[in-house]
Amino acid sequence: MTCPCGLGAELETCCLPLIKRESRATTCESLMRSRYTAFVVASSDYLASTWHPTTRPKTITLHPDIKWLGLKIIETRQGLAQHHAGTVEFVARSKLNGKGHRLHELSRFVREDGLWYYLDGALKTGSAGQPKGFHQHPLSNSKAF
Repeated sequence: MTCPCGLGAELETCCLPLIKRESRATTCESLMRSRYTAFVVASSDYLASTWHPTTRPKTITLHPDIKWLGLKIIETRQGLAQHHAGTVEFVARSKLNGKGHRLHELSRFVREDGLWYYLDGALKTGSAGQPKGFHQHPLSNSKAF
């Protein structure tokens, strides 16, 4: 099976080793891609473990009926092994109850003790019905997703 993250590699050799904690994300973009894949395969444990403890919600509820359609990385800034922070701008498309959704977000990541964590994200123009500014990820802490 091709990995949902969009790189075109096989899931078993791409994001699954990260989700199974057999390897670690070396960049904030690789963490972003593995977190998207975790949404696709419904791995709330991985989402929680890669979410910074200062912003992580108490529970992560994933909507069982959502169909993930694709991830497009627009831009990554910093977030390499030598950095302590980075951002990834992305668009994630999904479908729920026959209605398409598009999440356009600028996510912030931090690296602590050699591990990358999702910190928070700001919705960009085009994410209808969502406020601007930094927030916790709407796909994991709302009943819609």
